[in-house]
Amino acid sequence: MNVSFQTKSRHGYSVEFSPYYPNRLACATSQYYGLAGCGTLFVLDTTPNGLVPLRVYQWNDGLFEVTWSEDNDNVLVTAAGDGSVLLWDVSHPQGPLKALKEHTKETYSVHWSQTRNENFVISGSWDSLIKLWDISQPNSLATFSGHRSMVYSVRWSPHIPGCFASASGDQTLCVWDVRKPQFAQTVIPAHEGEVLSCDWCKYDQNMLFSGSVDGTIRVWDIRNPQTPLNQLLGHKLAVRRVKASPHSGNILASCSYDFTTRVWDMTGPAALEVIEHHTEFVYGLDFNLHIPGQIADCGWDEMVHVFSPRTLKP
Repeated sequence: MNVSFQTKSRHGYSVEFSPYYPNRLACATSQYYGLAGCGTLFVLDTTPNGLVPLRVYQWNDGLFEVTWSEDNDNVLVTAAGDGSVLLWDVSHPQGPLKALKEHTKETYSVHWSQTRNENFVISGSWDSLIKLWDISQPNSLATFSGHRSMVYSVRWSPHIPGCFASASGDQTLCVWDVRKPQFAQTVIPAHEGEVLSCDWCKYDQNMLFSGSVDGTIRVWDIRNPQTPLNQLLGHKLAVRRVKASPHSGNILASCSYDFTTRVWDMTGPAALEVIEHHTEFVYGLDFNLHIPGQIADCGWDEMVHVFSPRTLKP
């Protein structure tokens, strides 16, 4: 089933499927391309009639990323342009329930811990800092200050408790241990341009993917950070997001300012498939954990698409 939804007057930045419900996803958006104005969080359900809004929440600044709670099926967290980390609950028609504000510039990335029994959220900001939060607490638990430029992406390891990766405008990919916020465990000189995105392989705890303004995607073994395992070529402009498949260790997807979403086998140099259904920068991307082969993406053309690329069909 291919379905679409228009986020009217809102430019899509991030989309993420619910880890609980196969037909639910959230999309974080901003007015005026995120340069000014407010933001809207859409919680959407896939129905026989298409994508239908379950909740639509407003905030007075742009929303740049959304992540679902891993221990409560109604809770989401968003990153906001005013530096705040916002907590929302779908069972409440109004929101947010909480605004955690310590970052001094835009909060650009948030991610909920993938490890059972942890309720930690990490946030990455244009102030170059990463913060660790327990969202039941009013203040952050730790601040990680190793990057020399804005942090674009933070991602918890799905394998190693207390471990996360970050991607930065300083052209590096860093791997951190939450117990040691003073410095990164590994610093990878990853690209010749700003690194906008990173994600962990779901089948190999040492494998990390990065996407950059230089248009390339690189595959890394964090035990040997000097040389990438592979480089994936094809995007004509910046790679805004990379996501590893939860269903196949070799498969990943990416989206780009070149208006395309692409599906890759990490062992091959060229994309398996190029999807061209956006007419502006494609910013958000996610795999559906419950429906193998299904992807959602969103972009600055005010469209959210849920679809199954032909190369991923069982």
